[in-house]
Amino acid sequence: MNLTRLLLARRSLLAGAAVSAVPLLAGSPKAQGIGGGNQQPEITVDRARTAPIPIAIPSFAGIPLGAEMTGVITNNLGRSGLFRPISPAAPAGGDGDTPNFGSWKALGAQALVTGRAEGGGSNVRVEFRLWDVLPGQQIQGTAYTTTSANWRRIAHIISDVIYERLLGEKGYFDTRIAYVAGSGPRDRRVKRLAIMDQDGESNHFLTDGTWLALTPRFHPTRDQIVFMSFQNNRPRVYTFDLGTNTQRVLGEYDGMTFAPRFSPDGNTIIMSVARGNGSEIIAVGLGGGPERRLTTGGAIDTSPCYSSDGTQIVFNSDRGGDQQLYVMDASGGGVRRISFGRGRYATPVWSPRGDLIAFTRLTGGTFAIGVMRPDGSGERILSESFSVEGPTFAPNGRVLMFYRENPARDRSGGGYSSRLVSIDITGFNERAVNTATDASDPAWSPLLA
Repeated sequence: MNLTRLLLARRSLLAGAAVSAVPLLAGSPKAQGIGGGNQQPEITVDRARTAPIPIAIPSFAGIPLGAEMTGVITNNLGRSGLFRPISPAAPAGGDGDTPNFGSWKALGAQALVTGRAEGGGSNVRVEFRLWDVLPGQQIQGTAYTTTSANWRRIAHIISDVIYERLLGEKGYFDTRIAYVAGSGPRDRRVKRLAIMDQDGESNHFLTDGTWLALTPRFHPTRDQIVFMSFQNNRPRVYTFDLGTNTQRVLGEYDGMTFAPRFSPDGNTIIMSVARGNGSEIIAVGLGGGPERRLTTGGAIDTSPCYSSDGTQIVFNSDRGGDQQLYVMDASGGGVRRISFGRGRYATPVWSPRGDLIAFTRLTGGTFAIGVMRPDGSGERILSESFSVEGPTFAPNGRVLMFYRENPARDRSGGGYSSRLVSIDITGFNERAVNTATDASDPAWSPLLA
């Protein structure tokens, strides 16, 4: 059963794969924004939302793997809504490694990506160059050497480089999504932990569905997640090592433990523990050990999440008679309410940028995903539906992912679905995210190391 509703009424295939990168110089080796010389890019994320950057990405030369990588890069940039990939009808060639910029100008391209993939067997070398078409200058040039099996990750890394060079901030493509995969009849759902790349590829299951699993959350630096499991019919918090595919219970505590999340330094796990008719928020070390109580008093205090600097915690509580959002110091003191809109609030999550808190809101039977500033001001609703829940931020804080449930069409549960959705923090570019099964409880990883 969904914990939010109760309160409201890869093992990585790339782990350990080495990637080496060297610069490719042509003209100025410094980063140059589109039309911006060596200064910061003139095109910002806000401008690109209204006028996506026209970018040409012809297929990488060399082995067939190059064309596959080009497709991944094109899809990544196109899905962001901030780039407009142009059909690569013009020739990329020119004088040696220099493209024929006149042909690309005629197509309206402002940026151009060229590349080559070489190698065979177990290793591959991939080089790419990013060009500012109007002045005909190279913005970036890098060559990567890695295993052939790692090609998709290299495409994500290249996508992030392009995003950062043209928009002036970090991308989010070289990341993964952990989520709960649901299958079977709605009244007998099998829920397994699953993990995939942010574009829905490289999907695989972490648990076999014997026991219900919920709310996976990533460690900020280790290849590890924390989650809630009903293993042996005892709902408790577990950690899962993605490198060894092993899990362990965090500790034995008096009461059901749930809603876990790591601290920004990764040394602490904050979670809820059921006590009496309510729940308290506690903090424990990564290795388990004694709990440190942060809230008391008999209310339902849950869904805690640290601020990006680790000094504050946002959570939801019914301590005021209705379910609202509160912020407190990391030590548990200085509690203050921040939500004052109509309805009940849940599942708060602090942006990695520190500027926003995302939440789920229920008003008059309708769910919504929204954001507000940490002091509660500037509340905005991004998406509303029969049921939308569980926001999670991309590591650059620019995009949210959540899940949307569609109601059953009949009493037997036919037609029910639960899907992941991404959306820009302004409410722009809402898109469905492909998964192999029904999906809920998404968690966005940090950028991969």
